Amino acid sequence: MEGTAMNRNALYMIIGGLVVLVVVLGVYVYDKETRPEGVELKIGEGGISIQEN
Repeated sequence: MEGTAMNRNALYMIIGGLVVLVVVLGVYVYDKETRPEGVELKIGEGGISIQEN
């Protein structure tokens, strides 16, 4: 009986890990898709920064 509970907990951990992986990949892809293409110009306290996307 104890082995079944441990197997079930391991299954829940695997499913939870996969859910976290899917969420992280979704956020990454969303960020990549919504980022503007071209040149990015930032002006701040550290000076001027030009970055090509």
